[in-house]
Amino acid sequence: MEKIYAPHSIEQRWYQTWEEKGYFAAKSEGESYCIMIPPPNVTGSLHMGHAFQDTIMDALTRYHRMKGYSTLWQPGTDHAGIATQMVVERLCNTEGQTRHDLGREKFLEKVWQWKEESGGTITRQLRRMGSSLDWDRERFTMDDGMSDAVQAVFIQLYEEGLIYRGKRLVNWDPVLHTAVSDLEVLSEEENGFMWHLRYPLSNGQGHLVVATTRPETMLGDAAVAIHPNDDRYKHLLGEFVELPLTGRRIPIIADDYVDPEFGTGCVKITPAHDFNDYEVWTRHRHTSAIQDLPHGGLINILTVNAAIRSNAEDENELIPQKYCGLDRFEARKVMVADLEALDLLEKIADHKLMVPRGDRTNSVIEPLLTDQWYVKVAPLAEPAIAAVENGDIKFVPDNWKNTYFDWMRNIQDWCISRQIWWGHRIPAWYDELGNIYVGNSEQDIRDKHNLSADYALRQDEDVLDTWFSSALWPFSTLGWPENTEELAKHYPTSVLVTGFDIIFFWVARMIMMGLKFQGAVPFKEVYIHGLVRDAEGQKMSKSKGNVLDPIDIIDGIELETLVAKRISGMMQPHLAKKIEQDTRKHFPDGIQSYGTDALRFTFASLASTGRDIRFDLARTEGYRNFCNKLWNAARFVLMNTEEQDNGLSDAPCTYTQVDRWIISRLDQVTATTSNAIDNYRFDLAAQAIYEFTWNEYCDWYLELAKISLQSDDAALQRGTRKTLLTVLESILRLAHPIMPFITEEIWQRVAPLAGIIASDGVYAASHSGTGAANAESIMLQPYPIADGARIDNNAVAEINWVMNFILGVRRIRGEMNIAPGKPLPVLLQDGSVTDQDYLTNSSAYLKRLGRLESITWLNSDDATPESAIALVGELKILIPMAGLIDKEAELARLEKEIQKIKNDLPRIEGKLSNPTFIDKAPPEVIDKEKTKLADLLSNLNNLEQQQTKIQLL
Repeated sequence: MEKIYAPHSIEQRWYQTWEEKGYFAAKSEGESYCIMIPPPNVTGSLHMGHAFQDTIMDALTRYHRMKGYSTLWQPGTDHAGIATQMVVERLCNTEGQTRHDLGREKFLEKVWQWKEESGGTITRQLRRMGSSLDWDRERFTMDDGMSDAVQAVFIQLYEEGLIYRGKRLVNWDPVLHTAVSDLEVLSEEENGFMWHLRYPLSNGQGHLVVATTRPETMLGDAAVAIHPNDDRYKHLLGEFVELPLTGRRIPIIADDYVDPEFGTGCVKITPAHDFNDYEVWTRHRHTSAIQDLPHGGLINILTVNAAIRSNAEDENELIPQKYCGLDRFEARKVMVADLEALDLLEKIADHKLMVPRGDRTNSVIEPLLTDQWYVKVAPLAEPAIAAVENGDIKFVPDNWKNTYFDWMRNIQDWCISRQIWWGHRIPAWYDELGNIYVGNSEQDIRDKHNLSADYALRQDEDVLDTWFSSALWPFSTLGWPENTEELAKHYPTSVLVTGFDIIFFWVARMIMMGLKFQGAVPFKEVYIHGLVRDAEGQKMSKSKGNVLDPIDIIDGIELETLVAKRISGMMQPHLAKKIEQDTRKHFPDGIQSYGTDALRFTFASLASTGRDIRFDLARTEGYRNFCNKLWNAARFVLMNTEEQDNGLSDAPCTYTQVDRWIISRLDQVTATTSNAIDNYRFDLAAQAIYEFTWNEYCDWYLELAKISLQSDDAALQRGTRKTLLTVLESILRLAHPIMPFITEEIWQRVAPLAGIIASDGVYAASHSGTGAANAESIMLQPYPIADGARIDNNAVAEINWVMNFILGVRRIRGEMNIAPGKPLPVLLQDGSVTDQDYLTNSSAYLKRLGRLESITWLNSDDATPESAIALVGELKILIPMAGLIDKEAELARLEKEIQKIKNDLPRIEGKLSNPTFIDKAPPEVIDKEKTKLADLLSNLNNLEQQQTKIQLL
């Protein structure tokens, strides 16, 4: 092996080998274990959220593959209708064209061309993460088979009356000119204004004051609402107000939606441009006062560009001509000025409000009344709710089922149409009379309805929401609507791994569609993971400039390149300077290369169920050190076992208590790790592997084994070599699902020496009980299985005693500032018979690792010199101090350190007791100061304890 662990020299080589040899494919035999990847956007690149959940999915996949399951991790990408269309439109713009210049057919050809040339970025990055997806089965939501499934589902739901076309409010992006889902709307608090407007009463008896953040929408007001129990206004129910600037009268109505304590207690109701107002209108639409209004009060005032529409679109003269054609924000300025001139503007107040913006355009989203296609969801939701209630589907953690229930029990019909070109075009045609025909093709419709070739039909221009095709993912990827072998074997799938933010958009819809079209749930468990946040707990976003690229962590990135990357493409360019400063502060040397395994182990160590994770590169650095530790341990083992008798011959082996202890601990850790992965506690699995490998195998067993290896007893040497290899090989298999590359590289060297691979590379018969078909790769090996029969409790107790003894001696060395290599005399007192037995068995270990000059057992009544004391149970370990330390010099050193801390404490304590600092400082800064204070107090306590001990000598 190379002296230095260099991940880049092994990672891509091993991944290429695995993929070329077809190791990722599901076996034909064995119980199915199937995971569907949440299909990333074809336009996308790997971000930290992807890398985190892909690490979890790959760990589960590799673990179950090693457990003997027919394991399928299904790959694929989403066509990402809006995002992909935007990318290709920008390319067209650089060539001086728009998509409309090209026309629909030519534009779609250009999209497919882009997809073939540039759409594979994220799948290449998934390979860099070590993801063992069955790439031969890769699917795309727009491929022929998937399109067949989408069309079949749409047609069946339409024929059953579960899909319909209607006019309702949607989130409208005025730049993209399409409806968008709630997930594509980002609402953040911004500074704005609240305009208080006077609406004159029609009876001439004064006015009502309404407050609004969008005064331009008053052109579409249908009513003013008050709370039914508001005594200030109850007497006005049934009256009307004169809607300013329009010459229209609108009624005063009562509704529980109104909060009497907010603002004036009077709320303008604009049902065509506000979702809450639409609900109010729905409850009052049948009253005569509303029905008498133009369009029954449902008055649209905006164009698709979010400009004030013209009256030419309406037979009613609803909008004053001077506002027609103005952009909504320009119209706002003009209208506010007109209201002020009419003395109808009471005041303008500063106001913080949540502003909905399109996640791709950053434009302010408008609720807009449009004709769209909808799925009638309530009938589909009932069996989907029951599936979770009766345990057919289990959420992990369990509390997320409540979030699911809350949404499903109050579910609204699903808008599935989008006004773009890239996507599954809605299979609906219209004749000149407005009749709707739905079918597989225009010809099928003509044949079915006996329509002649010259009978005019036009296909709907809209495409389906990408979530519609994604909802079919668990069965469409397996070949449905054909009855394939894969569908029969792998549906229902085993587990869905996803974030809580798409429980509504994807999880719930897959459950509904799976039950509807397969008669069975799409997955048995849903593992909900948290969001990946930065080290201070902030959500990663481009606007904050705190985004980390997992590939940069794997490969490393120079500072200047990192700065440029973080400020490029920002939606808020005015923050660029701050982001540059923050980047230079936190990454003064850029990001060094950590390799994939260290990054994956970091994710696993942070994956406690359901919690958001704070990603800190310091942890990744620690786990890269762990990789180095494992690498160096393997080098030590290989140097001591290559070309040696490792206990594979008929020659006898002798095993020490140390050998029995490490085998016992291996068995216990195997059980802990398997149980943790089975229960989605990847953090506990990583912790168990880390602590056993670093603390027990490397720090203790390798050191203790050196004593046996240097003995003259050949049987003892054979037993130790065999144990070294057995435990290391098992560690590699335990860690492989989380750290695939380094474990494969080391295993290839260790396996032949451990008798797993014979000299000719064939699977060795001596590796009994595994049932592996071949031994070409660690990923084809069985996952270790705990066997309680291997646990020797006596050996565990004895070696724990040895470790505590040595740690006690080391603690005294540290506290008394005694040189690590200085031989120490040790006195023992008050021990038990068991302590005496352990001492007899283990004195060689104690002297070697404790650097002891001598060990003397005292009677309980023997006089003892001035000594530092450590305890192992009741046993006292005494180290006489005479000649070991300069008492006065050590006290002087401790006093100097104590005073330094005492000088630093008032500054931090003063900060934390300063109300101004507490009120104004960001939470992460306050937490940092609190941590500093806690560390200083802990260090002070330790130093004062050492000082007291030395003073008593």
